[in-house]
Parts: sequence; structure tokens; C-alpha cells
Amino acid sequence: MKGFSGRERPMLTDERFEALAAKYIDMVYRVAFGALKNREDAEDVTQEVLIKLYREKRDFESMEHVKRWLIRVTVNQSRKLFRSPWRRVEPLEDYAEMLGFEQPEDRGLFLAVMGLEAKYRLPVLLYYYEGYSTAETAELLGLPPNTVSTRLARARARLRAVSYTHLTLPTTP
Repeated sequence: MKGFSGRERPMLTDERFEALAAKYIDMVYRVAFGALKNREDAEDVTQEVLIKLYREKRDFESMEHVKRWLIRVTVNQSRKLFRSPWRRVEPLEDYAEMLGFEQPEDRGLFLAVMGLEAKYRLPVLLYYYEGYSTAETAELLGLPPNTVSTRLARARARLRAVSYTHLTLPTTP
């Protein structure tokens, strides 16, 4: 069966694609938003990544293989869009309000992580939020493991510095 691009039908069935898209769409969006800090750009990247998944001809070995492939494609698409002259900037405060965090600390942590430079933000998101090891994060980002370790350490130091400056201490009577 031929698609609109004229290529043969990919390896994934429609049902399999829908199941994978439903399972990983939030993760793809989180990674894209973490890289771009803009809802519309993250949505565009998410859509592009899912189109690439739909058209992908390879037969994935496992669910972990699919997840890694999706993260790698998301990082690459985000980098491509980040360099675009049409890139939009959105205030993070507006997006944080929309998320509606239950605890004020969660909102503060979100803003602090999103305030990091992308080179620190992406390793933090993959390591802490997606649960990848340092070596796996390095592979996904195309970096040496020592570079990822250094970036994680620097990100933690920056986050600690931010958290100390935002502490509200009780006043003494």
C-alpha cells in the first residue's frame, strides 16, 4: 500500500502506530519542551516525530528500542527547530500557570530546571525525569559519558544556587 509520499507502507500497522503514539506522546512532548521551552514548538516537534515514526520502515527490537529512537529523533528535531530563524519565545511563567502544580516547590523546581541552558536541561530531563543512566543519556544526546556527568553536576550546582536564593526564611519575632 502506498502512502501520500509515494513510499511503500512502513513496517508499523496502524494499530501498532496508534498504540506507540499513545504510549510515548507525552514523553516526546516533555523532551521537546525541555529543549525548546515553547509549547507550540514542542507540539510541532512532537507531530514531526510521530510522522517520522509512522513512516519508519525499521522493525524495532523492543519497546525500549522504540523509546530510545523516539528520544533521539526528538532531540534532533528540537535542535533543528532551535536553530530556525522562525523560532518563537514564550514566557515560562504562562506555561507553568497552565500546568497547575499541586505544590509550590514543584512549580519552582520546574522553572529552575527550565531556566537552565539547554546543554544542562536536556541531560537533567533524560536522567531524572525519564530515568536513563548517564551512559544511556550520553548515547541519546550523542555526547561522551564524562561530558554528561559534568553537565549533570553543573546543573545540580546551578539548581542548588537557585534554590538557596529563593528560600523564604521565617521572620523571628
